[in-house]
This record gives sequence, C-alpha cells and structure tokens, in this order.
Amino acid sequence: MAHTPVTLTNARVVTPDGVHDGWLRVENGRVAALGSDAPSSGASPGEIRDLAGSWVVPGLVDTHIHGGAGHAFPEADPEGVREIVAFNRRHGVTSLVGGLVAATPEDTVRQVAALAELCDAGELAGIYLEGPFIARSKCGAHDPELLRDPDTVEFDRWLKAGRGHVRMVTVAPELPGALDLIGAAVSSGVVAAVGHTDAGYEQTLAAFDAGATVATHVYNAMRPLNHRDPGPIAAALNDGRVTLELIMDNVHVHPGAAALVFAAAGADRVSLVTDAMSATGLGDGEYTLGDLRVRVSGGEARLVENGAIASSTIVLPRAVRNAVEGLGVGVPEAVRSASSVPAAALGLAGAGRIEVGGHADLVVMSEGLTVSDVMYRGAWTA
Repeated sequence: MAHTPVTLTNARVVTPDGVHDGWLRVENGRVAALGSDAPSSGASPGEIRDLAGSWVVPGLVDTHIHGGAGHAFPEADPEGVREIVAFNRRHGVTSLVGGLVAATPEDTVRQVAALAELCDAGELAGIYLEGPFIARSKCGAHDPELLRDPDTVEFDRWLKAGRGHVRMVTVAPELPGALDLIGAAVSSGVVAAVGHTDAGYEQTLAAFDAGATVATHVYNAMRPLNHRDPGPIAAALNDGRVTLELIMDNVHVHPGAAALVFAAAGADRVSLVTDAMSATGLGDGEYTLGDLRVRVSGGEARLVENGAIASSTIVLPRAVRNAVEGLGVGVPEAVRSASSVPAAALGLAGAGRIEVGGHADLVVMSEGLTVSDVMYRGAWTA
C-alpha cells in the first residue's frame, strides 16, 4: 500500500549507532533518508511535520507478553490477538511475540498453530512458549498441574505446528532432559531461555554452554541471588552471551535491583519486557491468566488463590520511562533495551531499528517520554 511521503524535521532520532539530530524522510513505508541540514528542495512532496526537538525512536519490540485489551494469546482467538496487536501498536509497540503459558500438550499445539496463522498474516513477529518445561517450585502464575519435564518429541510437535514461527522457549535447567531440549531448540533456530528455575550457578552455566542465550524475567521465578549460592541471576549477569529480560514495572523488580542489572550487564544486554496480561489497558478487576484467576488492584496483578505476582499491566513505553526516570538510564540506551536488543536476541530481522531502507515503524515521544504519535509501515496509527 502506498502512503503519502512524510518528512519529520527538528527531531532527535535514536538509531542503532546513537542519536541523530535532524530530519527523517519516509517513503513507501520505509525510511528513505536521514539528514542533519534542512531537507533538500528536491524532497518528495507530502507531509512535513516539525517535531520541535521530540524524540523519534524505533517501534518498540515486546518479546514477552501474554495479552492486553481484554484478550490473551493463549485464547488463540484471531480477533482477540488482532486487538492485542492494535492496542500495543497505538501505544508504540509495533512488534510482538505472542506468549503462551503452560497448557496440556493438545492445547499447546492448537494454540501454536493458531498463532502461526497470525504470524503468517504479519500480525505477530513470532511465538514464545514460557511453559510447560519449568520448575514446580518456581511456577509463578503457571498451573503446576500442567508442568512436565522437557520432551524433545513434544517440542518437535510445536515446531511442526508453528511452521517456523516458534521463536523462544523457556526451560528450567535442573529438570531431566533440559540440556537435550536446549540443544534441540538451538539446532532448530529457536532461542532457549533459562527461567522459572531453582537451578544453581553451575547448572545454569551448563544451560548457557548448551546454547541458552536469554534469562527469562531475571529475578522473578528463579532462585534468588546469594553470596554463597549465586544461582541463575549471577550466572546470567556474568555471561556476556546472555540477554536478560527485565520487567520494569517497579512491581516485579525493585528499582535498586533493576539498576544492578543495568550496571552489571549493560543496556545492550538488557531486554525490557512487560509480561503483560489481558487486563492491560482495562484497569482494576478480576481476570484470568490461562486457567488461573487473577485480581488486579492499583495496576498490580496477583493470583487470587495464593497472592503470587501474575504478569504486569503496563505497556512497553512505561518500562522505558521507568528506566530513564527511576534508574537514570540514558534515553537512547533505554530505547534500545526495548527495541533493537530484544529484536536481536530473538533474531527478528529488521525490527526495532531505524535505518535507511528499513521499515518505517516509528514512535514520536515527548521530552517526558510520553508517546504522541506512532507510525507503522509508513502510516500514522489512529
């Protein structure tokens, strides 16, 4: 679809290499040019918008999200998924990996197949399976009755149902068969993540040596950091091969602990995620996550049954703002942690980057990092 060319002037553009002060031109859904001086007189006609110094950042990339706007990916309802995508897109998140939770083998295959259709349609960037190969002792908001040991035969069924769209799976390294599952994932081009685990330091390092490259929402649902039992947190912080997911909603992780992750790993290894659920965008009330009941109060989601934290209710730009305002992370670094870093961690080519020739997925943010406009594939969203 052809769109009117757009030139954004007086902008601070966050690119993979730094901040570009000047202008940006969009033509035919792609970034056509970047410049520092006044746009040339030979520029294509179309809309010219003076941003008066606002930020222009890449469309954000959420690689760990379970739902929003009253819908959840495990429901595998195409219209519901489209509403999750549209809601996030309006808020500046232009690439989503649909997150599933522990379910029966039959339901998991059905859900993967349904989400694969939406990946084929370009609505989703991939599929993420957070369960069922996780530890009962660290199951969080997953139904413990649905958890099982890693099984490469079941994993192969996911791959067939997903038709190349399964992007990541979380595994607890201490479970029987975990390292074999990690090896199978890596050899299939699927990212293996370590999470929902009670593994020790050495067990976690073995998982990284086997090919796991992501730590699932670091701190949460994993053995805590202890100076004589450093566990998976220290293993992930110390390993330069590993990208660390961080839920920056100031509920899942205290800002002091979040600051430690940025300081120890650096922003280029931190992937800001939401872990958001269906209640996102709707306010307080009672909802479900998988088959579990969740109560949201003051924006904080907890299981009704035992009070465990159950996902978040933020959209990704809030995580960026929390990192900048609460931790003092630079705007370009926080933006990259919510765009190019997660995209690279999951191999999402072209996502989360502003570069000439790339898709024009852009977010205009004020000085205070509130989203004022979103462009997807060269067209402004409503």
